[in-house]
Amino acid sequence: MFAKNGVEMLSICKRENLSIWEYTLKCEIEETGNSEEKIIYKMKRNLDVMKESSEYALKNNVKSISGLIGGDAKKLYEYSKGNNSLTGSFMVMAMARAISCSEVNATMGRIVAAPTAGSCGILPAVVISAGEKLNKDDNDLINALFTAAGVGNLIAQNASLSGAEGGCQAECGSAAAMGAAAVVEMMGGTPEMALDAAAIVIKNILGLVCDPIAGLVEVPCAKRNIAGAVSALTTADLVMSGVKSVIPFDDAVLAMHKVGKQLPCELKETALGGLAATPTGVKLKNLILGTFK
Repeated sequence: MFAKNGVEMLSICKRENLSIWEYTLKCEIEETGNSEEKIIYKMKRNLDVMKESSEYALKNNVKSISGLIGGDAKKLYEYSKGNNSLTGSFMVMAMARAISCSEVNATMGRIVAAPTAGSCGILPAVVISAGEKLNKDDNDLINALFTAAGVGNLIAQNASLSGAEGGCQAECGSAAAMGAAAVVEMMGGTPEMALDAAAIVIKNILGLVCDPIAGLVEVPCAKRNIAGAVSALTTADLVMSGVKSVIPFDDAVLAMHKVGKQLPCELKETALGGLAATPTGVKLKNLILGTFK
């Protein structure tokens, strides 16, 4: 049985000298009865889909049926080739990959909901971009996905991964926390450091509402995937420098759970509040829904 919280998981990892990815893989083997080879193969398939969705919109013109999003990943990709960016080609490419996944999702393409379709671009962008920068191979990326899965498991047990239940903090926030933890272990950080990174990401995104225009997982969702990817990558560097989280992971998750419960229904994927209720949001909704009458 998987640990019920971060403290329990860290205790087991310390006692058995395991990383989070090793612990997660071990639990999956015990729970499913599948072989290590079969489980790793399934995760490799997830990685393959992540690679495809994070690259497709970089070089192909895509447009969602609503017309709300499409083409931004390609713009970022082209921009990354120049020397004008403030954050450098690494970060711009991570941003491009994040929104590529969102654009593929919005055009009914195949993505990995990690942990949800609305946040599908964050983990692929973070893990693939970090792996490229650190010269990691597919085995390392697969291990990073197991780290992310372990952290996501803890969040799911103690809060929520659903925008309808906890706001976008539960979707993009959880995905970014998972990504930050994954990159920290990829960089040689300890399980404690990985959970510190996840906690910091969650603290910085507490209260993020879910307010999709016209109820579609497009605006502002796609650009929030970019923000989540940037947050995960910068937080990984923050923690690897030696910075710790004053608020521990379990407390951060508890706060996210409570904040999600306190958010009114208008701010939890109903498209009745936030950006969806602005004059432009309402205008776009009427325009989009009117085309289907």
